[in-house]
Amino acid sequence: MARKVATTVYITEDQQNLLRELNLRSKVPIAEFIRQGIDWVINQNKEILPGQLELDPLPYGSPTTQSYESKKYS
Repeated sequence: MARKVATTVYITEDQQNLLRELNLRSKVPIAEFIRQGIDWVINQNKEILPGQLELDPLPYGSPTTQSYESKKYS
């Protein structure tokens, strides 16, 4: 599990009341709901965040896969 850091977030009274109600009914900590919301926002916007690009697999028969195939059966 990743190390957690403390931060301050200001929410409306309505949001706080609804989060408390969710906590009472589900026994899930309010902080967990907030972390899940942050994860959702990050996931929805991942295309505009910096990071490693995912590479598509090489098509079979490309020069790289041909050299690998020839070495594999040598």
